[in-house]
Amino acid sequence: MQNINVKIDNALNKIGQEAVKEMLPEVLAAKAHLVNGDAAGNDFLGWVDLPENIDQTMLRSLKADVARLTAKSKVMVVIGIGGSYLGARMVIEALQSEFAAMDNSDKPYIVYAGHTLSEDYYAQLLKVLDRVDYSVTVISKSGTTTEPAVAFRIVKAHLVEKYGSDEATKRIVAITDARRGALHDIAVQEGYPMYVIPDNVGGRFSVLTPVGLLPIAMAGYDIDALLQGARDMRKLCIESDDVAENPALLYAALRNILYRKGRKVEMLVNFLPNLKYISEWWKQLYGESEGKDRKGILPHSLSFTTDLHSMGQYVQDGERLMFETFISVDQPATSVAIPADEQNLDGINYLLGKSLNEINHNAELGTMIAHRGGGVPVLKIAVPKVDEYTLGQLIYFFEFACGVSGYTLGVNPFDQPGVEAYKKNMFILLGKPGYEGQQLV
Repeated sequence: MQNINVKIDNALNKIGQEAVKEMLPEVLAAKAHLVNGDAAGNDFLGWVDLPENIDQTMLRSLKADVARLTAKSKVMVVIGIGGSYLGARMVIEALQSEFAAMDNSDKPYIVYAGHTLSEDYYAQLLKVLDRVDYSVTVISKSGTTTEPAVAFRIVKAHLVEKYGSDEATKRIVAITDARRGALHDIAVQEGYPMYVIPDNVGGRFSVLTPVGLLPIAMAGYDIDALLQGARDMRKLCIESDDVAENPALLYAALRNILYRKGRKVEMLVNFLPNLKYISEWWKQLYGESEGKDRKGILPHSLSFTTDLHSMGQYVQDGERLMFETFISVDQPATSVAIPADEQNLDGINYLLGKSLNEINHNAELGTMIAHRGGGVPVLKIAVPKVDEYTLGQLIYFFEFACGVSGYTLGVNPFDQPGVEAYKKNMFILLGKPGYEGQQLV
């Protein structure tokens, strides 16, 4: 078994081993709060032990529903916003072909709704759904969050019109609160299969609950391997207090050291386009967990080498306000070599005999060295390969490090009071009952 690990060779000129040692007591105290559940937000720590405590009866039922829906669906519409869809999308897009939409696969193709209020998006989605057999997973703890509620009403009406009420009911799965809320009540009334979002797991930490597991399984991926990877990483994170062994502790320590040195922006960098949604999930995880009390590192992301041709100049020579964290994948799933060309008009015959992976890794190393030389600390998360097991490790690693880092920063990593302001303003502007006469904030 190969674990992911954090390497700091290209950041030591900005950090130093002594700084890590000095930060260690704070990080260990934060870890103790997380494990013991004795600090702010302790009612949302269900994710800490989730990989060990997963309900096997629920998993069997979930897999049975996946098999049933797969047999009748070319497309699965996943309705949710934020943590209700980003975790599943991260895993699915990391594992599937970049051209999966064009494949004639026997597994449903996953599309997403409830994450936007774009009228054009839904008009285009409905045109597609006119032509294919599909089913729906709707994910919301309350059922009243505007974006997914609007999407579900639109898609459900289309589903009923296309298949009739009885068949539509058989094509919908709800993932929601166990006892209350609009979606819970609709699911009970309509008779949808229903899976529970645990009360003690916040949305951005919910990918290893049915929120992520059902869509990932619908896409044809091995959720048992995903959970095993998380289980093994949990054991390492919980049991080891040594930053040389525990990558989550090291990552949390390094982030806080750099933050205190004035590095207020972290750019998560990948060199593989299928990792884009890891960055999107990570941005919510860290932004929503740490961005409060006028504190927090701003999470940003870049996809190299593509963004080296647009943002590379700023990273190399712009204001020194950031550090980078590279996700570096050791082994690709496939191999492609550069073909020979006798004329060599493009001048790349020197690359003959090298795989694209070798070329890409040298681009990665060259970028690290250049950015370090330009004064940008570069952390590296080394990932053996991209598969379900390793993604399970990566998910738990980032989650545990986020909890430790947030407590080290001095905030409650498990609330999100700031997200309510835009909702209140939107409700006032739209004339929602109960908001009459209230002032915009």
